[in-house]
Amino acid sequence: MRIGIVVDSACDLPAEYLRQHRITVLPISVRIGDETLVDDRDPEVARRFLDENLGARGHAAETEPYSVEQVRDLFLGRLVIDYDCVFCLTITATRSPIHANASQASFAILKDYRPIRRDANVPGPFLMRVIDTENLFAAQGVTAVEAVRLRDAGQNPGQIRERLELLAHNTYGYMLPRDLYYLRARAQKKGDRSVGWFSAALGTALDIKPLLRGYRGETAPVAKVRGFEHGAEILFGYAVKRVRAGLLTPTVCVSYGGDLAELETLPGYTDLKATCAEHAIELFESPMSMTGMINVGTGAVTLGFAAEEHAAAF
Repeated sequence: MRIGIVVDSACDLPAEYLRQHRITVLPISVRIGDETLVDDRDPEVARRFLDENLGARGHAAETEPYSVEQVRDLFLGRLVIDYDCVFCLTITATRSPIHANASQASFAILKDYRPIRRDANVPGPFLMRVIDTENLFAAQGVTAVEAVRLRDAGQNPGQIRERLELLAHNTYGYMLPRDLYYLRARAQKKGDRSVGWFSAALGTALDIKPLLRGYRGETAPVAKVRGFEHGAEILFGYAVKRVRAGLLTPTVCVSYGGDLAELETLPGYTDLKATCAEHAIELFESPMSMTGMINVGTGAVTLGFAAEEHAAAF
């Protein structure tokens, strides 16, 4: 059976990995002022976003994911012919309409695919499964990497779906932002009042950063750290402990909202790389998506892994 994998562009994985494993990306349109850019994980578009400092105006940007009709047209125009089963892995449904759009589109896709496959001389039925990864950014990558591994191992769609849903429910995503003023402005733009003016001003004045955790669809602070570099050291050190304690998959994903060369210089990152290598854990390094940088600001770090349920201890 030919199994396809679809992610949205907020999923932080290296562009070469997406290409090599034939992972289809659902783009997200980003409108900054009078200009519209398409976030489809194209490294050149992301480079322009950074080089031209478009993130300085990002807090007021509008993002627009694929609509129900666009998802339907993508599948009926190509994917129902190229594959016999497609897993569509989306950013957490609590933070984006992508999951709802893909789920709604699936009804029309599964209703209308038969004549398209018949005319293309493709026999047999077509299956589509939409899975909420319950997380964001680098943490979305954990589920996608496992989907590739299961597909390559010859698992059937039922086995893959069961495993991915279990994994999504046990994936931990962490984010360390640089600019609280930006984070507050962006949150207000989206109607999220969780970052107030006073807390943003106080945090900036004292150089205090929140360490945020995404888990089972909920995003909340789990620690406060003094200084971005110190916060990165704490985050990477925590990931080292979790790797040593044992993960559910041999995967850790990290993304950075800037040049990846800067990621290498952050305190604790060298130790994380060495620990992953020691424990046969594959470490995926990726630039953060343009969508991610729009929502949390440039220079942020996100990290994801899957593990047994545990209390956050920083």
